[in-house]
Amino acid sequence: MTAKFPGTAIGGRALGTSFGSRMPMASSMGRPMTGAVQDGAARPMTAVRAAGYSSAMTRGSTFDPLGQSKGPAPPLEGKSEDTPDEKVKILEKKVNDLIEESCLAHGHGDLQLSLDRAKEAGRKERALVRQREQSGNADHINLDLTYSVLFNLATQYANNDMYAEALNTYQVIVKNKMFSNAGRLKVNMANIHFKQKNYPKAIKLYRMALDQISNSHKEMRIKIMQNIGVVFIRMGQYSDAITSFEHIMSECPNIKTGFNLILCYYAIGDRERMKKAFQKLICVPLGIDEEDKYIPPNDDTHANLVIEAIKNDKLHQMERERKALAEKFIMTSAKLIAPAIEATFAAGFDWCVDMVKSSQYVELANDLEINKAITYLRQRDFNQAVETLKTFEKKDSRVKSAAATNLSFLYFLEKDYDQADRYADLAMTADRYNPAALINKGNTVFVKKDYEKAAEFYKEALRNDSSCTEALYNLGLTYKRLGRLEESLDCFLKLHAILRNSAQVMWQLASLFEMLEDPHQAIEWLMQLITVTPTDPQVLAKLGELYDSEGDKSQAFQYYQESFRYFPSNIDVIEWLGAYYIDTQFCEKAIQYFERATLIQPTQVKWQLMVASCYRRSGNYQKALETYKDIHRKFPENVECLRFLVRLCTDMGMKEVQDYATKLKKVEKMKEIREQRVKSAREGSARGTRREGSASSEVVIKAVSQPEPKHSPLLAQGRDSGHSSHGTSAKGERLSAKMRALPGSNEPYEASSQRDIDASYVDPLGAPMERPKTAAKKRNEEDEFADEELGDDLLPE
Repeated sequence: MTAKFPGTAIGGRALGTSFGSRMPMASSMGRPMTGAVQDGAARPMTAVRAAGYSSAMTRGSTFDPLGQSKGPAPPLEGKSEDTPDEKVKILEKKVNDLIEESCLAHGHGDLQLSLDRAKEAGRKERALVRQREQSGNADHINLDLTYSVLFNLATQYANNDMYAEALNTYQVIVKNKMFSNAGRLKVNMANIHFKQKNYPKAIKLYRMALDQISNSHKEMRIKIMQNIGVVFIRMGQYSDAITSFEHIMSECPNIKTGFNLILCYYAIGDRERMKKAFQKLICVPLGIDEEDKYIPPNDDTHANLVIEAIKNDKLHQMERERKALAEKFIMTSAKLIAPAIEATFAAGFDWCVDMVKSSQYVELANDLEINKAITYLRQRDFNQAVETLKTFEKKDSRVKSAAATNLSFLYFLEKDYDQADRYADLAMTADRYNPAALINKGNTVFVKKDYEKAAEFYKEALRNDSSCTEALYNLGLTYKRLGRLEESLDCFLKLHAILRNSAQVMWQLASLFEMLEDPHQAIEWLMQLITVTPTDPQVLAKLGELYDSEGDKSQAFQYYQESFRYFPSNIDVIEWLGAYYIDTQFCEKAIQYFERATLIQPTQVKWQLMVASCYRRSGNYQKALETYKDIHRKFPENVECLRFLVRLCTDMGMKEVQDYATKLKKVEKMKEIREQRVKSAREGSARGTRREGSASSEVVIKAVSQPEPKHSPLLAQGRDSGHSSHGTSAKGERLSAKMRALPGSNEPYEASSQRDIDASYVDPLGAPMERPKTAAKKRNEEDEFADEELGDDLLPE
């Protein structure tokens, strides 16, 4: 309330000037002015007091509308976690976190961890339900959380191939009427039965799921019907599968269904419907943009930047994958039905090519033509294949290069290297970055032994395609021929990193380490090789040879025996095994190997002599005599056989000894006459050569008059045998005997005179036999592996 003071208007008002003290003036009604001080008390400026304002502030206090001078606010009171609602919320968060961890673990490929997290989420969710029931909130159970837990658990069971547990979990979800749209999960159950090959049960569940999905979900229904058709194909019920696929192609056509429909028609042999299905397949819309969209215009900088950003984005990659898949299905369908829809496969290919040319896949027509040529190759009709490929010489560069590459490869296999070189050049001209063309060119140069140039072509092919294994293999072979073994080793080690189980690469590595005189590494690579090809007799024989060279006879015998078991016709392996048993004094076991050698080389007398000698060494003289007689009937002029017959008949006191001795003398006399004729013929030719001219005669004289090298044991033996002292002569005779003990190529075990038989009989088995060289070692100048074909599989995919 406003106070009212008594007094008149003039009497109660004090006047103030600039020279006197200032006093507030009262109103005409005696009302004091606003802000006046009455009786020492300050009056507020207005009737309504402002927030944070007090009249005491006029007494010198600071302005603090936010009350900061009072200090910090007291801390908030924490919520108590003991309440039932708080416990429920914490448990729900833990369950959701476990489900998320399970999904992330599955995304990272850790299936066991994802299953463990799913099980733990299930346990936590059951604890959550019990907590709600205890707090009396059973009506507020979170059904969505329960559904998520069960669905994730069933999915992780299926991912871990625990199909029974997954089906039980899905069954719990499907039977619970409180879960809406749970019937769709019957599709997942049907997929599990499909994996278990329980096809009738799968079809039943697919159809139950189809009944529970409304027509508004058209895409889902189409996918389920496609699954039903695939199951019918697995069951061999092609008519039922055709019904499903035809319905899909009429409602919502797609590439996979069209391809499956063609397969069904092919299975039942319906030509006309195959043609119609192929026409439908090439008319299926892909729903992708044209490639012209990604060609940037030259004048619009902003548009160029946009196109540069989207031309390789995820969407464009998906479009390219979809187009590539469609082209693959169309090509496969054409190759499948071409031989079946017409009388000849050529006519079928021509029909498919005509259909493709009139569709959106025009560029596939040329690829179909090339496949037609390859089909001719598979049928061994090389002329038609060549004619078909030659029609591409005037086509565009890509197709022309592919056709020329195949032609070059064909001519190379036919060893027409000039034509192969010509078409390799044509392929390189059409597409210089075609690695197959460069490899074929390198191969044609390789066979001409221009290895340096061949290596350049192989290097260029590798620069264009670093994953081209043929180029790397051929480059390694080229370095091997050039003697650059370390570089060749690098090539094959790189190739082994790409082709871990390639037998050819492992063989080449073993061969290179052997040439580098590192037998231990060679053995290591061969041991790896026999894990890939455990029945390769050549590899086993090579292992035996390496162990033999290292002095490990037992290991060598093991691998030679394995090689003989897989390929009992390798004469070198047979010879080594026979010699091994002779060295170990088991002549009876050596007989079977030499008898097999006799079957393989019946015209070589040395194997039959070895069989007879084994019988004699084992004490079976009667069998040895019969064998020698049989050899004499087959080879009546063989001196060795007659000598052994004379020796045996003498030891056994038989009457035929004189007949055999007479035959022996006659054969030796004929041999001496033959040798004299050969010697005189050589001397005559030498005299004729000396008459030709002084220059040539000087050369002959110098060649003949050169001193024999003193370090040659063979030449020293020839001089000492007739002109040295008695001791040296005896040494020469021992060397001569040892040389006779080694098997020769034509007439083995041949002695020089009758005196050797009478005085000291030399047993051909007494001296150690020379260890046989394997076929791989005989081909040491060449490459040892039979599969060193250049240009492996140069036909483009």
